[in-house]
Amino acid sequence: MDYRTLLCNIDERIATVTINRPDKLNALNAEIRADLKRCFAALKNDPEVDVVIVTGAGEKAFVAGADIAELAVLNGETGRAMSSSGQGVFDDIENLGKPVIAAVNGYALGGGCELAMACHLRIASENARFGQPEVNLGVIPGYGGTQRLARLVGRGRAMELILTGLPIDAQEAFRIGLVNKIVPPAELLDRARMMAKAIGSFGQIAVRMALKAVNITEEVPLSEGERLEASLFGVCCESPDFKEGTRAFLEKRKPIFRHS
Repeated sequence: MDYRTLLCNIDERIATVTINRPDKLNALNAEIRADLKRCFAALKNDPEVDVVIVTGAGEKAFVAGADIAELAVLNGETGRAMSSSGQGVFDDIENLGKPVIAAVNGYALGGGCELAMACHLRIASENARFGQPEVNLGVIPGYGGTQRLARLVGRGRAMELILTGLPIDAQEAFRIGLVNKIVPPAELLDRARMMAKAIGSFGQIAVRMALKAVNITEEVPLSEGERLEASLFGVCCESPDFKEGTRAFLEKRKPIFRHS
């Protein structure tokens, strides 16, 4: 499938999705949102893809924010529609059912930070900068940022980042738990692929059940989450991957999991 604003390459069961608008620092606009929605719908149903990496074209930005020209003409009605549309795209990414890794190169501001947070794991280059600067424009984060940021770093730090609009560097993002790893810029995609390959080497039924269980933790009480965990644990125990994994352990060999 061809996209006007994205590049999508699939190799060794890993899809790399590159937001390809480097002349505008990959700023999100309606066309990118539409392409992302189509792309992730296709990846969700692609049996040849186990893990997805999302990154930005060029060295300066992952996604530097929203397209301000689009924002400037919004009113209450169109603003709500745009926010809901962006939330829907990022919800699709978070609920893909396959692990999504953000490889953050450079600026991840506004919608870019929100996109990174919709991914399950975040690897940042040493020159990455994160922030929710929407207050400078007289608005708030609109693509799930007020919700995901608080869940990832805690309410107090989220309040600080959102209310001050000040960006933070990769080291601070790592310290507060916004990113999982920091790597040299030249190693970013290689390290993201290493992580993707490691995840892809495991039984994919277990990986997908783990995603489902962890994703629901903020939505339900502990007791309900544990009931879901037990149910998903049972699903894993019925799978060929479980039988292969336990048999391989007992036989002291590497398991050979099916891609299913």
